[in-house]
Amino acid sequence: MGAILNLVERNLHEVHVDADRMLFHIPSSSLFASDELTGTIIDTLRGPGCSSEDLIQRLASRFNGEEITETLRELMSLELVSDGSPLTPDIGTKRVERTAINTVVLNVNTGCNLSCTYCYKEDLDKPSAGKKMDVETAVASVEMLLRESPDEERFTVVFFGGEPLSNRKLIEYMVDYCEKRFREAGKFVEFVMTTNATLLTEETVDYLNAHRFGLSVSIDGPKTVHDRNRITVGGQGTYDVVRRKAEMLLSRYNSRPVGARVTLTTGVTDVETIWDHLFNELGFAEVGFAPVTSGDISTFNLSSDELIEVFASMKRLGRRYLEAALEHRNIGFSNLHQLITDIHEGHKKALPCGAGLKMLAVDHKGELNLCHRFTGSSLPTFGNVHSGVKQVELNDFLSQRLDRTNTGCEDCQIRNLCSGGCYHESYARYGDPTHPTYHYCELMRDWVDFGIEVYTRIMAHNPAFISSYITPRKAH
Repeated sequence: MGAILNLVERNLHEVHVDADRMLFHIPSSSLFASDELTGTIIDTLRGPGCSSEDLIQRLASRFNGEEITETLRELMSLELVSDGSPLTPDIGTKRVERTAINTVVLNVNTGCNLSCTYCYKEDLDKPSAGKKMDVETAVASVEMLLRESPDEERFTVVFFGGEPLSNRKLIEYMVDYCEKRFREAGKFVEFVMTTNATLLTEETVDYLNAHRFGLSVSIDGPKTVHDRNRITVGGQGTYDVVRRKAEMLLSRYNSRPVGARVTLTTGVTDVETIWDHLFNELGFAEVGFAPVTSGDISTFNLSSDELIEVFASMKRLGRRYLEAALEHRNIGFSNLHQLITDIHEGHKKALPCGAGLKMLAVDHKGELNLCHRFTGSSLPTFGNVHSGVKQVELNDFLSQRLDRTNTGCEDCQIRNLCSGGCYHESYARYGDPTHPTYHYCELMRDWVDFGIEVYTRIMAHNPAFISSYITPRKAH
């Protein structure tokens, strides 16, 4: 008798969409439509174990023997079915040996002209006390980028704060420096900035447009929502000025789409109304939502019930996204759009994001931080722009998160999409950035299932949406 066959449940997740059985292949983040034979083999192997000979015999009255053998061979090559042979490790390596840093975040000023009550920035200062990055540190950051990753072709320089435009002089100097330096090196560079919009003028917008900045505006929605937390140092709401500046920006800026970044805090769960205001009324190209669950100031964290309502509201907006997609329209819901992109392209993430792997953040002292959220925190830095990256320490850190042994991520169905969640969320909630963000695992699993359903319906009824709106996204 042949070897007993077993279903490898940790590699397989099924989502039912109407009459279709969709198989999500967890190791590769790939999605397949299950045909009747595949579904029958899976159902059979969920019962008492049997050999391939037994299986063929059991199914012979309904399916051709050669087809059963071929389908079984495919399922075994995908490691969805096993004959007891050792399985390929989910992640090929248990250790990060080398990073390729292609993005540097310049924290150009710790000062900010706003005093947003929920701000996570641990090094935030009032404008008068802001610590501005100097030219020497900024230049050294770029040279470190080129020195550390000579084989990379494309680089990104992110200007961050506080409010980055409060150090516009440095930004302009670095844009000139980078455009010349990267051109001479035969490399491509792009610039990215998140701004609160308050310091924008027509002349500033035209300058940013000329240099094709990737721009995001921090705005939390309609006036009643925005003015709850996004206030001036003197305590006044900022919605009116931000709206006026944002409308000016959107009317003049044409080099790239401009997105809105929304922070959701306690008491704010109506994603649909916020999106409607920012997308339909103000005209942002995309709207992305960041729920606060582990902020340093716990009074701003969404409660468990509120987080459930946030995801429910995101799914309601997701239904509208699907409805629009079937009519060949993209309604700019960033969170779902990114998930659809990940599913379509089969993104497999061993680590949750590029922090430390592709990106480091530089503070005003030139210290290298895991990302912009960690500048000013007590987490040890990973080198300095002058002395370079502490590669051993950085690799040790990343390798801790890479190892999923004895964690809830080990067999999780979304382990290669979520990869344990945001380092800073873990740091804020558990005091350990390598600790998985267990507090919203179930909601994330449900959200990915929803994304699979939306993607399946789009592919069935208007696959042209993918080629029009998902594939070109890489260009931005």
